[in-house]
Amino acid sequence: MGLEHNQQNAPRFRRLRQNSSIRSLIQEKTLSVSDLIWPIFVIEGQNEAIDIPTMPGVQRLTIDKAIEAAKFAKKMGIPALCIFPCVDVKLKSEMCEEAWNTNNLSNRAVAAIKSAVPDILIMTDIALDPYNINGHDGIVKNGIILNDQTVEALVKMAIAQAKSGADILGPSDMMDGRIGSIRTALESSGYYDVIILSYSAKYASAFYGPFRDAVGASNLLIGDKRTYQADPSNSDEALRLVARDLAEGADMVMIKPGMPYLDVCRRVKDTFLVPTFAYQVSGEYGMLMAAFNCGMLEEESAMLESLLSFKRAGCDGVLTYFAPKLAKILNER
Repeated sequence: MGLEHNQQNAPRFRRLRQNSSIRSLIQEKTLSVSDLIWPIFVIEGQNEAIDIPTMPGVQRLTIDKAIEAAKFAKKMGIPALCIFPCVDVKLKSEMCEEAWNTNNLSNRAVAAIKSAVPDILIMTDIALDPYNINGHDGIVKNGIILNDQTVEALVKMAIAQAKSGADILGPSDMMDGRIGSIRTALESSGYYDVIILSYSAKYASAFYGPFRDAVGASNLLIGDKRTYQADPSNSDEALRLVARDLAEGADMVMIKPGMPYLDVCRRVKDTFLVPTFAYQVSGEYGMLMAAFNCGMLEEESAMLESLLSFKRAGCDGVLTYFAPKLAKILNER
C-alpha cells in the first residue's frame, strides 16, 4: 500500500489552508484598527514635526500638529492616542513641580485635542521622568527614589490630567501604592469615570532607550531604574503586581515591554480575565524599523505578524508606534 492509502484517515491539516477563504473562516485571532493605541510625543512651538533619529518615522509634534494626528486617527478608526511630553530642561527639577501644573505641555495638549476631536480617547502617562532633572520616574534624595513622596506627586499629576480632559490615565512609575492613592483622589474629586490603565508589570528593560531620547530624559538619568521596575527574570511577580493593582482600583493592566514578555501577557490574561494591554516599546519598534530599512525583513508582513503575536498572547490591545501605518494597511484590506 502507498503512503497516501496508509494515511487516508489521518488528519490532513492542509485541507484547512488550501485557500484564503478557508483560512479566514477558521482564523483564531484577528488584528483590527480598534486594537491600537497610538503613542505620540508633543513639544512646545507651532507648526513643527521634528524627526526622532532613534525612532525612524516617528516625530515630536507641536500641539497643532498633534491635533492633526488626532484627526487622522479618528478618520482611520484608531480609538485612542497616548500623549508623552518632551519637556524643556529648564522646567525639570528635583521635586518635579511641573508634572502637576494644570497648564503644562501635556495637559494643554490633552485639552486642545479633546476640544478639536472630542470622540478620540486620550491616554496620558503618569510618571515623573519627563519632569525630573535626575531622569527618574520618582523623586530622588541621596540617590534613593522616595516611594511615598513620589506617590503624593503622582496623585496631584493624575488630578491635573483628569481636569484637562484625559479619558485614560496610565501610571507607569511602578511606585508601590500609587493606584489606590490615585483612585481614591479621583473619586474624592468627582472624576468617577476616568479610567486607570496601570502599567502593572513594567520591567527594567534594555528596550527603552529610544523613548528616553524622544522625551529628552536619556542624558539626565543617573544610575538605573532597577529598584522600582520589575526584574526581567520574574513572571510570578508580575501576577502579584497585577493582582495588587486591580485590588487598588485599576480598570485595565499593561505589560511593558511587549514581545520579550508575551509569556507574561498570556499568564496575566489567563489568570485575571481583565482587559490586558502590551506596549510595543521604542526598542522593539527601532529594531524592526532597522530591519525594514536595510531590506532584511518585508515591512508589512513583519509588522502585522509582530502585532498579531500580542493578540495571540491574550492582549486586548497594543500601544504601538506602527499604529498609523497599520491602520492604513488594515483599512485597505
